[in-house]
Amino acid sequence: MSSVLVTGAAGTIGRAVVRRLLEEPEVVRVRVADQVAPPSWMAEACEVVVGDLRDSDVARRAVRGQTHVVHLAAIVGGIANFHRCPQTLLAANTALLNAVFDAAIAERVERLVYVSSSMVFERATRFPTPEEHIDECPPPRSAYGFSKLAGEVMCRAAHAEHGLEYAICRPFNAYGPGEMPASEPGIAHVVPDLLHKALRRQRPLEIFGSGRQTRTLTHVDDIAEGIARCCFHPAAACEDFNISAAEELTVAEIAELCWQACGNDPAEFELRSVPSFEVDVQRRWPSVEKARRLLDFEARVPLREGIARTAEWLRRELEPERATGYGASSR
Repeated sequence: MSSVLVTGAAGTIGRAVVRRLLEEPEVVRVRVADQVAPPSWMAEACEVVVGDLRDSDVARRAVRGQTHVVHLAAIVGGIANFHRCPQTLLAANTALLNAVFDAAIAERVERLVYVSSSMVFERATRFPTPEEHIDECPPPRSAYGFSKLAGEVMCRAAHAEHGLEYAICRPFNAYGPGEMPASEPGIAHVVPDLLHKALRRQRPLEIFGSGRQTRTLTHVDDIAEGIARCCFHPAAACEDFNISAAEELTVAEIAELCWQACGNDPAEFELRSVPSFEVDVQRRWPSVEKARRLLDFEARVPLREGIARTAEWLRRELEPERATGYGASSR
């Protein structure tokens, strides 16, 4: 039986992973670690370590006694966040890697599951992008993508030098209940940004760039399932996987889905492009064949259903805001 530590457990993906692991018959204990206190349901069901995991003592305390580690803790966010604080982001994510990996090696965990990112394929040239493209893909230009790629390199280095067993998961465009929009577009991810605007009936609906950029939206529950399989499936040992849905959509198409999911009239949908950022990936479409073949993993949440559920969740979360009049049309 297994005991699993989830770092970054208070985040949107982290919460979904913890819920999934609490249902896993293989798991007898889940420990969570983050800089902030977890929600009450998580604190009641799990052991909790609150602290800065960049501190080697905190990381060692969190990892001690665990058979598996799921490393999610990182500075993340949307495209604006990547450009606003690149040095802070790179320094923090690298420090987290060093402390958590050192602790996993010292405590001799059975497997470390490293949650990387689709941003390692920021400059991909093959579509749908298979896992082996990592060996020929130019390195990311963004500090965030580079920090995630560094974690993948560290996985392989720790295995080569210390025998640490790992599995690498690359989620693609996670969305779902749990992530709130930010006060400034681009700080949060694309779906909460667009849903927030659609709930306010912003017309025209503003998007970064032309709208022809593509994304492959994947519900957090599907990502959590993929991560859980990487924890325990024998075929995941020392392998890397794209954890993703398979449907490629343009940002314009995603915006229209979000508009309609919020109950707006389709005939009133219109877009306005605003200048994007230096790094704005133009195409993101992964191959999912390897995860299907080795892990029997396939995303299950239908996109339109997932967007509708996320819109309803966000509507409830924003009710106090809407009651003050902030929900009025911006036109």
